[in-house]
Order: sequence, then C-alpha cells, then structure tokens
Amino acid sequence: MKHLIIYAHPNPQSLNGQLKQALEQHLFDTGHEVVVRDLYQLGFDPVLSLSDVQGQLKGQVADEVKQEQEYITWADCLVFIHPIWWTGLPAILKGYIERVFSYGFAYRYDQGLQQGLLVGKQAVIFNTQGKSQAEYEAMGMDKALLLTSDWGIYKYCGLEVKRHLFFEQADKANAEMVADWTQQIKAQF
Repeated sequence: MKHLIIYAHPNPQSLNGQLKQALEQHLFDTGHEVVVRDLYQLGFDPVLSLSDVQGQLKGQVADEVKQEQEYITWADCLVFIHPIWWTGLPAILKGYIERVFSYGFAYRYDQGLQQGLLVGKQAVIFNTQGKSQAEYEAMGMDKALLLTSDWGIYKYCGLEVKRHLFFEQADKANAEMVADWTQQIKAQF
C-alpha cells in the first residue's frame, strides 16, 4: 500500500516527530511504500492567496500545490500527524488543506451538490493534545474536533476515515505512554 504521511510540527524531536519516525519505519519494515511531507521542513507556504483562489476556479494551481496534489493522487492512504493547537489544526496544515485540497481536485459541485473527489483513498489521523480526553468530552470538544476535521475536511473530500486517534496530555507523556501510543499507531497498519 502507498502511504503519504503529512506531518505538521516545527520540532522534529517532538513527540509528534517520534511518532512519525516510528510509523515511517514500521511502514517501511512491513513492505509499504511511504512518502513523508514534513510541512515545516518543506517551508510550505500556507497562505491562500487571491491568485490561488482565482486559479482554483479555473483548474490552475501553483507548482508547489500541484506537486502536493500529485503525492495525494499517488497515495492509497493519507496519514496526518499533528498536535491539536487552539482546538484545531496547526496553521501550516490548515493552509495546506486550503491550498492543496482545492476545488476541482479534492471536491466540486455538480448541479449544486457537493462531490468529494478523493473517493477510494483512506485517511488516518494521529493527534496529540495537552488536555485530557475527559476535559474535551466534558465541553464537547471531542465531537467538535471530529466534526470539523473528519467530516468537514476529510469525508467532505471523499476520503474514508479509517481511524482517528487522540493522544491526551501529551505534554506530560512518559516513556511508557509513548511506547503504548507507538504500538497503537503501528496496529492501524
């Protein structure tokens, strides 16, 4: 299977970086093809410009966007690894979605009805978060996160969300927790 890992954390030594490295190695070791797109390392420009918007309506995208779309086209499974910051995606990933999951590539409207164009591809999402799961559940944030990302982005574009794991209190993680999370991630593939 062909996996595209889309990674969004500025520190390669972070917990997210450790999880990415473990998954990447696991996928290679089990015979999968893997491409990693480290958005910070790439210096990906997350700003959706006027020319981006105008071009999307004509089916024209910037070269850096076209390259990312080619990786998505190649992949069978998109794996997103990122922290939850301010109850959402890191800005660089949000901008990546806005620019790369463009109209005519990831979705379109046919006679007023929205159509996801990434049908046949899977999405797997791994998130770290500072709050506990109980805190997020108490305020309804757990459901809001799933609604805005899984439904509002991934399923909207036709992706089958295979799994979405949240790793809580990541800022307090010890070696045992990280080992457990690493095993949970590997078990998805």
